[in-house]
Amino acid sequence: MNAHVTSLTAETGQLPPLDARNLIAEGSTRQINLDGQIYTLRITRAGKLILTK
Repeated sequence: MNAHVTSLTAETGQLPPLDARNLIAEGSTRQINLDGQIYTLRITRAGKLILTK
C-alpha cells in the first residue's frame, strides 16, 4: 500500500486527510518510522487512535 499523497486541495492548500483504516490496512496496528524511531499506531475496539513510541 502506498500512503503518499502528492496533491494539495485547492480550498485549503493542505494535503487531504488519510483514512486511518486504509493506512493500517489489515489488523489494528501499524508501525511508523520517524527519523529512526519506531512508533505504533493502533485503532482500539472503541474506534480511537493511539500512537505510542
